[in-house]
Amino acid sequence: MNYQRRTLKGLTHYAPSRAYDGYNLFAPLYGKDVWLMDMEGRFVHRWKMPLTPGVDAELLPNGNLLWAGKVIPGPLPEFGGSGGLIMEVDWEGNEVWRHEDPYHSHVFHRLRNGNTIIARWEAIPRELSSKVKGGIPGTERDGVMWGCGLREITPSGEVVWECPTYEKLDPEIDILCPCCPRDRWTNLNAVFELANGDLLVSFRVIDTIAIIDKKEGNIKWRWGPGIVAHQHNPTMLENGNILLFDNGAHRKVTWGNYSRAVEIDPKTGEVQWEYMADPPGDLYTFVCGGAQRLANGNTLICETCMGRFLEVTPAKEVVWEYVNPFYFDHHIYGRNNMAFRVYRYPPDFPGLEGRPLDPERISWINAIHGF
Repeated sequence: MNYQRRTLKGLTHYAPSRAYDGYNLFAPLYGKDVWLMDMEGRFVHRWKMPLTPGVDAELLPNGNLLWAGKVIPGPLPEFGGSGGLIMEVDWEGNEVWRHEDPYHSHVFHRLRNGNTIIARWEAIPRELSSKVKGGIPGTERDGVMWGCGLREITPSGEVVWECPTYEKLDPEIDILCPCCPRDRWTNLNAVFELANGDLLVSFRVIDTIAIIDKKEGNIKWRWGPGIVAHQHNPTMLENGNILLFDNGAHRKVTWGNYSRAVEIDPKTGEVQWEYMADPPGDLYTFVCGGAQRLANGNTLICETCMGRFLEVTPAKEVVWEYVNPFYFDHHIYGRNNMAFRVYRYPPDFPGLEGRPLDPERISWINAIHGF
């Protein structure tokens, strides 16, 4: 047993005067609980969910939890990014809304109009998939390449908009990573609604983030190949720049594997700010991960494979660090404490107003971890 790895847990660093105050939400990838904790690492709320996450959960402004569950077995069980169930539950965990789709990939986002957008796996017609370049030859899934479609779903379950993103791509420029199989083209892993209603998305295995014109359904902007590799979690910042998490897996030119948070100017494509560890390899997750810009200018980063969350200043100083203390066994990743992403909510977040946030309410779990 790796004793050091299993005992590296909980809060490891906190500079209160420089960190952004709030509550942190995360869902261990292979557990069934979603946790909310304060800046001291004390748990203040727990949602008991029926399935392992597929792969994430977010707190809504109404105080409900929007969560995706991984239905097993799904139709594409070997695809890591697969869910099957979207649920909204209240503070006590009671179901408010659900949407089931066996081909839901894992991506979901609550839109401002109250609808929910999801990404789902869709088989690509052979006449198109045969034109896709790159990937490991002969690795289609039973001869089929899968792509991602987007669907917007109302609270009543009606599909009111959809976009098969693979039809909007160009096989000549949207080239698969040569180290990845040809069973999927792009692996869409994030969607974010912009102020004008357009959608900012991330296509993992073509190293591309893009903006989809919601009205026309076409790609109006794209960026990334050769600069980032297998990225996640792009978001538009108030200054008009885009923040994303660059995983760095299968980099085209590299002296070693490393991940980083990157802020770019979408008008020029130039990197305006980045954070990487020193040495760079000390921050690396080949799957998942995220970066959230906080209101004080700091950036909250999730290093999924190590279950590590860290907050860094614009000057790249680490002012808060926490390691997920929950470990689970997995047939591929072994005993691990992975978490897809972490979200920080300020104390005045509407969804927290009037909620009981006293660590004593779940003192048993805090006692286990030494609080």
